Amino acid sequence: MEIGNREIEQIVQQVIANLGVGKASGGDYGVYEDMNDAIDAAYIAQKDWYENYNVKSREKIIAAIRKVSLEHAEDLAKRVHEETKMGRYEDKIIKHIEVINGTPGTECLTTDCITGDSGLMIEEYAPFGVIGAITPTTNPTETIINNTISMIAGGNSVVYNVHPGAKKVCAYCLQMLNKTIMENGGPANLITMVKEPTMDTVNVLTASPKIRLMVGTGGMPMVNSLLRSGKKTIGAGAGNPPVVVDATADVELAAKEVYRGASFDNNLLCLAEKEVFVEEKVADQFINNMVAEGAYLMSPAQTEQLLGIVFKHENGKYDINKKWVGQDASKILAQIGVQSNTRLAICVVPHDHPFVLVEQLMPVLPIVKCPDFKTAVDWAIIAESGNRHTAGMFSKDVDHMTYLAKRIETTIFAKNGSTLKGVGIGGEGHCTMTIAGPTGEGLTCAKSFTRRRRCQLADGGLRII
Repeated sequence: MEIGNREIEQIVQQVIANLGVGKASGGDYGVYEDMNDAIDAAYIAQKDWYENYNVKSREKIIAAIRKVSLEHAEDLAKRVHEETKMGRYEDKIIKHIEVINGTPGTECLTTDCITGDSGLMIEEYAPFGVIGAITPTTNPTETIINNTISMIAGGNSVVYNVHPGAKKVCAYCLQMLNKTIMENGGPANLITMVKEPTMDTVNVLTASPKIRLMVGTGGMPMVNSLLRSGKKTIGAGAGNPPVVVDATADVELAAKEVYRGASFDNNLLCLAEKEVFVEEKVADQFINNMVAEGAYLMSPAQTEQLLGIVFKHENGKYDINKKWVGQDASKILAQIGVQSNTRLAICVVPHDHPFVLVEQLMPVLPIVKCPDFKTAVDWAIIAESGNRHTAGMFSKDVDHMTYLAKRIETTIFAKNGSTLKGVGIGGEGHCTMTIAGPTGEGLTCAKSFTRRRRCQLADGGLRII
């Protein structure tokens, strides 16, 4: 059997990888001191990746990425927790596993074909080229694994500007993935990053003509800045997801699911339940069930005391005190003299309370009693703030569910289950850590990071009968 040039090249690359020679162009398995060097290396890698690696080759390398990531899921979760000091280690393991197994690869890149008397038309998905990706501190390595699988499946390479608060674990993860890619015959530097990420390195990334697409996962100020860059941008911004519980709901189920979702990883996920609007008829029952699940119900006085700790109030505006983002509920409650091992603190507040209107990213869940269903919907829409991210509802009334869905227009609408299920954690559908509500791509996959391209063979040159 003759060995082709491509096979020879892959063998050479694998030998080089095994010898530990992966520090191409001054990088350390994809980690660079200078952002321009990271971009240049990814640019070279993308040309090789697209021109010389077919779909089958990509699938082989993606399978290897899944395997090594699963083997290191617990280690990555531990490293993320230690560096960021946020969330819950055991939940981060679950997040990693769900992302690794649930992120689609090349399988979603289907080709459409139309044939007739006028010829043959094929539409396929082509890469953008080099993608610049901004990742958050809340889901740092989960986002890198998720984006890497989706983006390279579409034939792209990726340059990451990670959050400075998670730069060490992100570098570790990226180097692990690059080594795996090379050991399985892939090109060096298919994914790269700058060692010391700053706003200046973001500016270099967005200004580079070699970057064809920007993807931002994080807060709305960051997403808005990318949208102003002049480049094609996929933006995954803030949430503040409301949940509506109407009088027809299975209240016991609602409490169980909301407790799980709102406490998961200390509410760091932007799709997690952030506030609950419950009809007055079943409000006390819902609250009692939440307590039965393990939630700690704060008194009005304790609620206001905590407000002064976890929020900053300046010039009439409430902003979250980042010191408490992603911290355990027990640690937060200890600040007001409460000793509890609960995963979630709850409080009953008015619909215009800061706990309701400002996204917290911590396990403190406000509950609002509503006189009727339509009022609950009106208040939920105000709290969601037009982010078009996620909303949830518990109801047995189909008309009620339809009414809320049409009015709130979120990217994810979870019914009778935790919003976690909306991203494939315990529910159907694929998983992603980049939920692009502001720019409309929705729950991203490989298809989101490609260009739709048409190939036309005209004049009846080929017709399938």
